[in-house]
Amino acid sequence: MLAFVCLIIVLALIFDYVNGMHDAANSIATVVSTRVLSPLQAVGMAALFNALSVIMGTHVATAIGKEIITPESVNQATIFAALVGAIVWNVLTWWLGLPSSSSHALIGGLVGAGVAKAGWGVLVWSGLSRALLFIVISPLLGFVLGAVLMVAVFWIFRHASAALVDRLFRRLQLASAAAYSFGHGCNDAQKTMGIIAMVLYLYHLQGDPKAVFTIPAWVRVACPVVIGLGTLSGGWRIVKTMGSKICKLRPVGGCCAETAGALTLIGTALFGIPVSTTHTITGAIIGVGSTSRLSAVRWGVAEHIVVAWVLTIPAAALVSFLTYYLLLPVLMLLRIG
Repeated sequence: MLAFVCLIIVLALIFDYVNGMHDAANSIATVVSTRVLSPLQAVGMAALFNALSVIMGTHVATAIGKEIITPESVNQATIFAALVGAIVWNVLTWWLGLPSSSSHALIGGLVGAGVAKAGWGVLVWSGLSRALLFIVISPLLGFVLGAVLMVAVFWIFRHASAALVDRLFRRLQLASAAAYSFGHGCNDAQKTMGIIAMVLYLYHLQGDPKAVFTIPAWVRVACPVVIGLGTLSGGWRIVKTMGSKICKLRPVGGCCAETAGALTLIGTALFGIPVSTTHTITGAIIGVGSTSRLSAVRWGVAEHIVVAWVLTIPAAALVSFLTYYLLLPVLMLLRIG
């Protein structure tokens, strides 16, 4: 049993690494596309601020660990299958260059594997419905905040020269990109914390026998560090989509999009709401682009991204559901259930 638990923890950290690689574009696409930083400088900065998110609380981790499926109703195989479903979908969409949501791939994986193990009663509908609701709300928040910030900047600097605005926002974009990377770590690294904590809770390996559900200190440190290492690998296919295919950004637009995304991610993390960093920054980029003219946004590319969003949860759920049943013969052989 202990060996299988260790395998699941390793697999969870692999998901964390792939998440960082897949979602690197969320953190660096705008700052790279506006040429404020080189790709190498951008991923280094993003990895650092992803790792620094360890100072935040664990509200999102607790939501993932307790509020999608009931932790008492699952076993190691359920979580193993959930991670396989999430990783398969992440790798597929990374290969295709589609900025889908690692967060919703993980939620879909948990749903599919949980239902395979214990039926529909395993789902925690209150937490799951909140996560599903924010599939719509998070990009809308990003869109609105991005558009409002862009309009405000246009009004404040209406008498300034274009060259002055460009120089100023090249500097400010460093801060906005760092803030967005921090928000990415606050949200996405915590989701892996929740998975590992669920495993430790199930088998009373948290170190505190009286604990109902806690996130051990080593988990709180390991997950942001690993997601930072994944970010260092970069996700260049998705960077191209996010940074230039949706709409062409200048430093002022990149700064507004990143700031809108950071405000949304850090705010939802404080309330323990697991949202998609991909959805959020995409909405912010579209919001910024639409303030100049609607034709500035390449709506065909945006449509393909939305299709990937819609498919993410059911596709990851299907893969994890099938993975669980493929594991059943092995589970019976090893008497794990």
